Amino acid sequence: MNQLKDIIQATAATPRLTVGDVTFNVDQTIETARSLTDSSLIVFPELGLTGYTLADLVHQPTLLTAARLGLLELAEQSADIPAILIVGLPLDVQSRLFNVAAIVYVGQILGIVPKVYLPNYQEFYEARWYVSGENLTASEVTIGNQTVPIGTDLLFDCPAVPGLTLGVEICEDLWVPLPPSTFMALSGATVIANLSASNELAGKAGYRRDLVVQQSARLRAGYVYASAGVDESTTDLVFGGHNLIAANGQLLAESQRLVRASTAISADIDLAHLAFDRRRAGTFRLPAGLPAPNYRRIPVPLEAKADSHLIKPPSAAPFVPSNGPELDERTQEIFNLQAAALASRLQQSGIREVVLGLSGGLDSTLALLVAVRALSELGEPLTRLHAFTLPGMATSGRTKSNAHRLGQALEIQVEEIAISEGSLGQLRDIGHDATTQDVTYQNAQARYRTTLLLNKANQLGAMVLGTGDLSEIALGWATFNGDHISHYHVNAGVPKTLVRHLVTWAARQREFTTARATLLDIVDTPISPELTSGGKDALDQSTEALIGPYELTDFYLYHFIRWGDNPAKILALAGESFAGIYTGDELKLWLTSFIKRFFGAQWKRSVMPDGPKIGSVSLSPRGDWRMPSSMTAETWLRELQ
Repeated sequence: MNQLKDIIQATAATPRLTVGDVTFNVDQTIETARSLTDSSLIVFPELGLTGYTLADLVHQPTLLTAARLGLLELAEQSADIPAILIVGLPLDVQSRLFNVAAIVYVGQILGIVPKVYLPNYQEFYEARWYVSGENLTASEVTIGNQTVPIGTDLLFDCPAVPGLTLGVEICEDLWVPLPPSTFMALSGATVIANLSASNELAGKAGYRRDLVVQQSARLRAGYVYASAGVDESTTDLVFGGHNLIAANGQLLAESQRLVRASTAISADIDLAHLAFDRRRAGTFRLPAGLPAPNYRRIPVPLEAKADSHLIKPPSAAPFVPSNGPELDERTQEIFNLQAAALASRLQQSGIREVVLGLSGGLDSTLALLVAVRALSELGEPLTRLHAFTLPGMATSGRTKSNAHRLGQALEIQVEEIAISEGSLGQLRDIGHDATTQDVTYQNAQARYRTTLLLNKANQLGAMVLGTGDLSEIALGWATFNGDHISHYHVNAGVPKTLVRHLVTWAARQREFTTARATLLDIVDTPISPELTSGGKDALDQSTEALIGPYELTDFYLYHFIRWGDNPAKILALAGESFAGIYTGDELKLWLTSFIKRFFGAQWKRSVMPDGPKIGSVSLSPRGDWRMPSSMTAETWLRELQ
């Protein structure tokens, strides 16, 4: 069964064109469509069968007849192309001329949508030739021997492709205050096609890109924008073939402009993700007082691809900023948010001292760096930061050494308090043999560490910082009333893969230059709670051997919470993203483990301390995530099995 059938491949294409030569343009359009074998939707430019820049020639009967015949020829030649084709042409209806988009599928013209808003300012004067679709009185038009629905009230439903309803608008329709696509989306359209002939001006490309991306965000929809290319007449204008595909506020694909060849860009649009975000947003509705439009629904027998191949697999590290010009800026923003949150909490509470346990591991290192920045922002000296390393029975020399080295490099005093004797005393008090290194043995150490930190905070009038992370919160990988508890959980919104990225990034920053070598060694240190010391009674202390690789945990967490993906789909997506890294059995094993741990850990999340939301996924019981502590995972596990 294809678990990715709700992901469609959409294409925006600009074929070579000769203005006025319909036969050539139809041939180029079909040739381009045939080359796009994996696409389910292909959008071509405005008036692409004739050319946009015909000017007064567009009224000539010879041209208009050729355009109609060209559309019929295109439909006939597309009979073996299993994709929806949307092409532009001028069409005379009831002795008036309309700028239209024709929707074609395997030999049939399914509908025709006319342009609503005709630009008649600056370089544009479309009202000289065309009539707005709002003035159309006909509901059908005859093309050859086909009777075709026509109007601005058409939506195209694809029952066999879950979630796909198509709306169509043309160029200027997007640039107005209330685009037709807004009403289409509110009536169920999930993907909008825009056929455009937007000319190039210095600086216009960025504005156009933002317009497409923002409309996709407002509509929680896919938006496929195909624009006229360099073959249009350059009498007074230059056209660049600027094609764009966006979904839900994310730019998925963008063409190079001014290319002297046929061009096409394609992207995967996840329809289930669009539906999920729409369901969650109570504000996704028609504004009060506006009448609901009455759309005619045209069925399209488009079949879901039997075997989906994603153009670009989902990021294997969805929480980590992607490489590119914005990488450093986005990372800096994340770090600044953490520091600002802590600074505000200290300022609002009136507490001026900070206590944290510094293990020499990733999470406590990030918490320390954030605290350094927060105190700096408040103008407070670092003497108000009290770091404690609390070595126990299994603390390694490497992590203990790194904790001290980090303090020295940042000029922070690190006090060492050994917990072995105190932990063993607590075990003796409850009648534990203090040699069996079971969960009780381990949790006694974690709780004793937290007790010491809280007591120190009372002594100093300080705030204890939590040093876990979002991944551990998701899995319940924390000792209840141990490292699970703090006064403020500064890493609560940061998953482990992002923690690693932030510490690596910090090592390159000028303010932490003195600690660079230590920070990089901490990044390279295997992750372990260091609560057992080996021997026959010791448990495996590689965290990832116990709970799974953190890169998989974070991938599963992101897709489960951010998009509501079901387990079978998550597994299929993971297979695309981690191909050659993990086997299918390994991916399924750790997804099963993730689901069980996630459902089983809600009781811990329900009483977790405050912590700042940093990204799109948060598990705060006071904010983004609420679920019963006793909820069973059986429905999800049955689907996965």
